[in-house]
Amino acid sequence: MGRQQRQGGGGAVHRRRLVVLAYPVYFELLASVAAGIVTMIWVAGLGGAAVAAVAVATNVENLLLGLALIGGSGTTVLVAHARGAGDTAARRRAVAGGWAVCAVLAPVVAVGGFLLREPLAALVLGTAHGPEVALAASYFAVSLPGSALLFAQLQLDAVLKGGGDTRTPMRLALMANGLILVLDPLLIHAYGITGAALAMVLGRAAALGCGLWVLRRHRTAGARVRVARAALHTLRTGLPMGADFLLRMAATLALVGVVGRLGVASVAAYGIATKAMYVATMAFYAVRQAAAIHTAELLGERGGGGEQDGRGGLGGGGERGVVGRQTVLVAGVLGTLAAAVLFVAAPAVLAVFGAEAETARQGAVFLRCLGPYLILLACFIALGGVLEGGGHSAKLLRITVLGAAVQLPLAHVLSGGLGLSGVALAMGAAAAVQCGALALLVRRVRQAPAPAFSRAA
Repeated sequence: MGRQQRQGGGGAVHRRRLVVLAYPVYFELLASVAAGIVTMIWVAGLGGAAVAAVAVATNVENLLLGLALIGGSGTTVLVAHARGAGDTAARRRAVAGGWAVCAVLAPVVAVGGFLLREPLAALVLGTAHGPEVALAASYFAVSLPGSALLFAQLQLDAVLKGGGDTRTPMRLALMANGLILVLDPLLIHAYGITGAALAMVLGRAAALGCGLWVLRRHRTAGARVRVARAALHTLRTGLPMGADFLLRMAATLALVGVVGRLGVASVAAYGIATKAMYVATMAFYAVRQAAAIHTAELLGERGGGGEQDGRGGLGGGGERGVVGRQTVLVAGVLGTLAAAVLFVAAPAVLAVFGAEAETARQGAVFLRCLGPYLILLACFIALGGVLEGGGHSAKLLRITVLGAAVQLPLAHVLSGGLGLSGVALAMGAAAAVQCGALALLVRRVRQAPAPAFSRAA
């Protein structure tokens, strides 16, 4: 998309670009969640202990995803920036640096996880005894070594997305998770809970193999890259993004502890509502990725001879200011739509999950109270992509910390008298604080100098 074309089309052109980049990311994320749900259904036939083991293993993988995003997110932004600038050498450095980070982190997690699988299972389950501990350790014996494939797949996706291709990662995700759905009943029947982990690993291996074949077509020859320097550059860029995700996962787990004081029905209601929210929040994160890619491309164009306004990626009247407004517009529409759907369909959502009467009542009230939170969260998450693409992810991380610091104690206080409604109110208040802080940050960075990655050698 040329610069003259964007200027002639105004905000509508940027909005279309965001949508084109975002919708494949959404279906990529949705495919993974759907496969996870179907896997849990098959595992349920093995008994409650197996379900508990796979559930905690999934939480551990979410944390590992944050580590993988350190290299992946940094690579996406750096590749997109180099692509916008038309700098082939910088693109090679970004790709090499991302793979170097992956090569360091993936073996540490894979080997360390395998060796520590039993104490890790006991830690996440909160007990050293019981059949679920042994089952979780058996699952970890396959899934944690296989996490190296997760790191490699996310790194491959990052290279493609930075190059403006979000459709290929979507196709690879659909293939991987489709294969998992086929293998699940066969391998779970043959090997129990270990079969579930094996199906996941095989699905990812097949997708990674196909992805590497696709990536070969994008290889470019050139001078040798200083890999260590490139890796450090990727780490500096991606570390705040990975830390942001890890913090959000940790805050979500901590909120489960707050809800736990309200009783089993409240915990069940919160768990079902959270799964329903994932369908919406994945759309917000898809827009975030699209905004980060598009903003980095624009910033690269400016550094490569585009507009010279001396700003750090959010110029008030410049193109990136328009991108920011269009990002908020798209996210706001998605957040409003999600809030409306969950308000109307709350009873049906609880019924689909087979919730008992009290769980269904509390869950419906909770979902209907989430409207303001979802709209604010959508705008905050999506606009964060513009900041990440503009090189300000470290500043954004501080706002995420602020939100967690507000949400958890407030939820603890309000839930005492209002139950899950108080938790929803605390979530909305924290999102409002984050949006307010984000608005102040946007005003500050409008006149900030260009970020470090745009001047990297």
